[in-house]
Amino acid sequence: QVQLVESGGGLVQAGGSLRLSCAGSGRSFSTYVIGWFRQAPGKERESVAALNWPWSAGNTFYVDFAKGRFTITGDNAKNTVYLQMNSLKPEDTAVYYCAARRPGGSEYVAWGQGTQVTVSS
Repeated sequence: QVQLVESGGGLVQAGGSLRLSCAGSGRSFSTYVIGWFRQAPGKERESVAALNWPWSAGNTFYVDFAKGRFTITGDNAKNTVYLQMNSLKPEDTAVYYCAARRPGGSEYVAWGQGTQVTVSS
């Protein structure tokens, strides 16, 4: 079973940037679809972006609020998926999670512990 660890969260002013990392265990990590999700206080968890298999810059998915501001990339050699977040807004404040699922699978089978992102106005 793949295991995931997020890092890179923190406090940033509106308009700033952060890069989140999702480090995965196991030699087969790059064969998974990796998704980023977020959950703000009092709100349901929502999708942010996904890196589909095989990992490539053109094989990505973004929800509307992430398009043009967030970029998801993967580094096979480092078993890590990144979420570069630019032009951050206070409404981006949330706990961000990465998750993994098998290509063609309907459910994410592994989740990280989350990393807090706080954007001040």
